Amino acid sequence: MTAELLESQTYLPEEQDQMAKLASFLDAHHSKRGELPVRRYLLVGAEEHEQIEVPEALHKVLVQAVTALTAGKAVTISPTSQKLTTQQAADLLGVSRPTVVRLIEEGELPAERIGNRRKVLLRDLLAYRDARRRRQYQAIFDTSVDVSDEEDPTVVQERLKRIRKQRAERRRQSSNL
Repeated sequence: MTAELLESQTYLPEEQDQMAKLASFLDAHHSKRGELPVRRYLLVGAEEHEQIEVPEALHKVLVQAVTALTAGKAVTISPTSQKLTTQQAADLLGVSRPTVVRLIEEGELPAERIGNRRKVLLRDLLAYRDARRRRQYQAIFDTSVDVSDEEDPTVVQERLKRIRKQRAERRRQSSNL
């Protein structure tokens, strides 16, 4: 394996006809097969009996790449170490490095200490990111209200204020546990 294959690479959408055929095949395969049989994905070589099973995770990467390329978007594949620095973790979360350090110190994000450096396992970071997203979506859902055109905006504002206070109180109670 050459070193350049371990570097980030960006692929631009090309050969739209081939991508469309591939996307169509993947869509047809998924709708035809549904969830009934155990799916198997194979990579086929040039010779008649050359084939190897492709893991489902790699198949998902292929489906996502084909979908993006078909939509005219570029795709970047960026190999990442399983152990990340706090800066790499911050970049992945879209926050500052001090925020990641605070999350580690507060016990919200597991990390290991190697010398005077902290390392975050990629799977722990992805689990934290998914949990954070779920909390954010729940907060949006919890603080949403149905509004009609006839409703007084002050009444709606008061309802939202009450909801925000309730959420803040629940957060305080859960952090005191």
